[in-house]
Amino acid sequence: MGDIGTIMMIGLIVLLALGVPIAFTIGLLAAVGIWMADINPMILPQQFVAGSNVTSLLAIPGFILAGELMSAGGLSRRLVRVAETFFGHLTGGLSMSTVAAGTFFGAISGSAPATTAAVGSIMIDELEDRGYQRGYAAALATAVGPLGQMIPPSIPMVIWGVLAEESIAKLFLAGIVPGLIAAAGFCVVSVIYARYRGVAREARATGREILFALRDGIWALLAPVVILGGIYSGMFTPTEAAMVGALYSAVVGLFLYRDLKWQKVPSILMSSMRTTATIMFIIAVAYGFAWVMASEQIPARLTEALLLLTDNPIILLLILNVMLLLLGAVMDNISAMVILSGVLIGLGQQIGLDPIQLGAMVVINFAVGMVTPPVGYSIFVASSISGLRVETVARHIWPFMLVLVTVVALIAYVPAITLWLPEKLG
Repeated sequence: MGDIGTIMMIGLIVLLALGVPIAFTIGLLAAVGIWMADINPMILPQQFVAGSNVTSLLAIPGFILAGELMSAGGLSRRLVRVAETFFGHLTGGLSMSTVAAGTFFGAISGSAPATTAAVGSIMIDELEDRGYQRGYAAALATAVGPLGQMIPPSIPMVIWGVLAEESIAKLFLAGIVPGLIAAAGFCVVSVIYARYRGVAREARATGREILFALRDGIWALLAPVVILGGIYSGMFTPTEAAMVGALYSAVVGLFLYRDLKWQKVPSILMSSMRTTATIMFIIAVAYGFAWVMASEQIPARLTEALLLLTDNPIILLLILNVMLLLLGAVMDNISAMVILSGVLIGLGQQIGLDPIQLGAMVVINFAVGMVTPPVGYSIFVASSISGLRVETVARHIWPFMLVLVTVVALIAYVPAITLWLPEKLG
């Protein structure tokens, strides 16, 4: 790998172990790499700017703002109510309602932590009141978070599309079937848990209650239709769809539902700006780090090293997925994608993976990392909302992790899972 590559890899492991924030870690290592390679230091800030100066990345602030406006505007609460009227009377119905609400909200927010926060803040107390363990409720809210990164629109899919220069719209389509399979698996877990714990069924909603929930929630239900329908009808690009989603959320929250108050708008804008700034800072410095690695041919050498282990594509896929899951459990997924994009794209080409399948596999592996101990961010979000220790939430999450790992395996070994919709609608 060379002295520079070795020092950068060791430095990355050591600094992360010491708890240095990921953005500062990779920024510092990029500067060290530039200095050791005797490259003009002005290259580094130029690469930082180049990494963030990509038009498609404008979708990120739009989807973040849309998700925050949806939560504050009462759309997520109405989605939960609609889900309850259809699933509440079934065994494990309230748990399945949580999954359905997470699936719908995931089709708006594009973010795992945002989905966990929106659904968990409404459903954790409700589930506990209806006989579910609080730890299970928090784990369920954590588990539905990755649906926000599988079901389009997805912020990580946007980032991978930019990195790999692949169609963002096709990547969005590639996440739909895995997301629905994961949601179905969570529903199976819900039924098994409810039967094992003897959770009582809710009364079946009357036709009047269903009609009221649908009429009250119609604008929330239309949000994914507006965003995704606009993209796939060709009316606007994914970047424009993000802005349309934010505008739609604001109009519905302020003027139709009126749950969103004007005095809250500045704080929502500031919160969205802080989140966007954090993500863009990570992308910028990670792009500089990745450029230093590429200039030292580190991705190519790592790819060659992996191929020396075996040339069996089945074994290589297993190694790749285990590596992605482990990295997703200890690293920020955005910076990991930027840093490893060269290695992953090269490896995918070597073993004949379709680029869209590879993109979906990478993004969904890292989405699973968001709920994987020890540092899965969605676990910390659910812990904060529920008031439970992280260890308690992690102890209850293993059935949902089993579902998510099964989905990852299907994506790797059954290409149609991710490629059927893009090929059908592409």
